[in-house]
Amino acid sequence: MSKKHPVIAVTGSSGAGTTTVKRAFEQIFRRENIEAAVLEGDSFHSLTRAEFKAAVEQADNNYQRAPSHFGPECNHFDKIEATFRQYGETGMCQRRYYIHSDAEAVELNAHFGTQLSPGEFTPWEDIPAGSDLLFYEGLHGGVRTSEVDIARHVDLLVGVAPIVNLEWIQKIHRDTAERGYSAEAVTQIILRRMRDYVEYICPQFSNTDVNFQRVSTVDTSNPFIARDIPTLDESFVVIRFKDPERADFKHLLSMIKDSFMSRRNTIVVPGGKMGFAMELILTPLIHEMIVNRNQ
Repeated sequence: MSKKHPVIAVTGSSGAGTTTVKRAFEQIFRRENIEAAVLEGDSFHSLTRAEFKAAVEQADNNYQRAPSHFGPECNHFDKIEATFRQYGETGMCQRRYYIHSDAEAVELNAHFGTQLSPGEFTPWEDIPAGSDLLFYEGLHGGVRTSEVDIARHVDLLVGVAPIVNLEWIQKIHRDTAERGYSAEAVTQIILRRMRDYVEYICPQFSNTDVNFQRVSTVDTSNPFIARDIPTLDESFVVIRFKDPERADFKHLLSMIKDSFMSRRNTIVVPGGKMGFAMELILTPLIHEMIVNRNQ
């Protein structure tokens, strides 16, 4: 951790909704005139899309457990830790990009002067000098194993973890609508990832400073046949603080209609107020971080 060069990480599983939290941070950065160097979690995968597909096929053909993007076989945990540590010490580090689509390929190839395709990585490059903080959004911002301790280099760790059935519904709908997978294929991905999900994703939420968990108020008991994603208005958001002294619960309860406290470190807010709650909660934490940095 570093007061002079702080690191913020948003961590959560695929389809969990980390992008929603990322947008809240972007609003705060823009409003507070904060220059953030942004890292994408996918850029720390260790296999291209083609290499990953081949590794899964080889495991299946040999009746072995297939690797997943949740586990260490397909990620550079050591690079994430080294990058966070380097930024905390120097305010500089390197980054690259994972190319998700044809549109991204056009943009990134123009920037790097390359001829890369979706599913490949750009070269590493230095982040721009003079950033106020480092912002990571991905799967592994709070991982701790016997070999690495990524979480200890993070100054503000935010978790996003919907109840698991809701998470699966979101993933199935996203991957079928945006990535062209069949529902059956997405189900197989969920099954293949389950062990790594339990070993590497879930434990991170014990390390988070603030955790946002969306809980639906409609029946999601069979996520594999759900036709719709429950809306925000059909949900509550359970927000847990590691240190309740960092939260002004009285202010939050007065500002967020129909919110209530369920434990001394937990506030529950209507789903439709999730974005508003995030900005109310995260803004003073970031402001404190910037004040400490400047001092």
